[in-house]
Amino acid sequence: MTDLAIAANGLRKSYGDKTVLDGVDLAVPKGTIFSLLGPNGAGKTTAVKILSTLISPDPTSGEIRVGGHDLTADPQAIRAVIGVTGQFSAVDGLITGEENMLLMADLHHLPKREGRRVAAELLERFDLTDAAKKPACAYSGGMKRRLDIAMMLVGDPRIIFLDEPTTGLDPRARHNMWQIIRDLVTTGVTVFLTTQYLEEADMLADRIAVLHNGTLAAEGTAEELKRIVPGGHVRLRFTDPTAYRNAATALGDTTRDDEALALQLPSDGSQRALRAILDRLDTAGVEADELTVHTPDLDDVFFALTGSTDQPKETAR
Repeated sequence: MTDLAIAANGLRKSYGDKTVLDGVDLAVPKGTIFSLLGPNGAGKTTAVKILSTLISPDPTSGEIRVGGHDLTADPQAIRAVIGVTGQFSAVDGLITGEENMLLMADLHHLPKREGRRVAAELLERFDLTDAAKKPACAYSGGMKRRLDIAMMLVGDPRIIFLDEPTTGLDPRARHNMWQIIRDLVTTGVTVFLTTQYLEEADMLADRIAVLHNGTLAAEGTAEELKRIVPGGHVRLRFTDPTAYRNAATALGDTTRDDEALALQLPSDGSQRALRAILDRLDTAGVEADELTVHTPDLDDVFFALTGSTDQPKETAR
C-alpha cells in the first residue's frame, strides 16, 4: 500500500436507483500514468470526482486512500497533495496569464515573493513567458491548456487528475501536451488520466483500466489488453515459391495467399509465440523474406469489452 498513490476497494456511487460505479477496485503505483477508459456514462468523471474529494462515495464503498490518506477520515489531507484539471479550462480569460498564476499562488497562501518566483518558473517551464502579460482570452487552445496545468502545479501536487486534458486540441498541441504529461511523471508525480482518445492512453499510460456498466471490464498494460482480443496474426512473405511451399508444410494450419506467396497464422504477437514460429521455420531450413506482426489495437479492445463503437467519452456529472 505504501507504494500506491491511489488505492480504492469496492468504490461505489449511485444516484437514486441508477448505479454509476459498482464495486470498482483501483491500484495506482506512485510515479506512473494510469488511464481510465469507458463509453459515455461509464463513470470515469464520477470516479475522478470521488478520488479528488469533490463528491462522496456511497457508504457501502470499501477503503479508499489517496496519497496515503483515508478519503473519508481525512479529505483535507488529500486536497493538499492533489491537483485537478477538468474537461474545461479553469483559466480566467479576462486577466493575463501571469495574473492567473499569481491568483493561484494567493489561493495557496504563498508569500508574495515566493508566489512570483513559482509563477515565473512555471510560466517559463510551459513556454508561456512571452505571453505572460497578455490576456488569457487571446491564448490558443493549447496555450490555455498549458496555463491551466501550470496553475494546477503552483501547489506542487504529487498526484494529478487530468480529465480529458487534450479535448479540442489540434494534433500538434495534443502531442505537446503528451510531452508535458511525460515530463511530470519524471519528477515523481502520479497522473490519473481519463481520455476520449484511445491513442492517447496507448501512448502515455503505464496501465489502462476499461470501465463498462459501472465495473472494471479489464485492466493491464496496453499490450496486455490488446492480447485479450482475438484476431492477432503473423504474416510471412516469401519470394521463392519453393520456400513458400515448404514453410506452409512446416507451419501447418495457415491461411495461404498463393499469389502473394504469403502465409498468415494466428498469434498473440508475444516473444514466445514468435520464437515458436521461427524455430519451426529453422527446423525446416526455411527463411521468410518478410515477417510482420499484426495485433489488435485499443479500438478493437474497447469494442470487444464494451460492445460499443462510441469513443470513450462521458458528459460531466
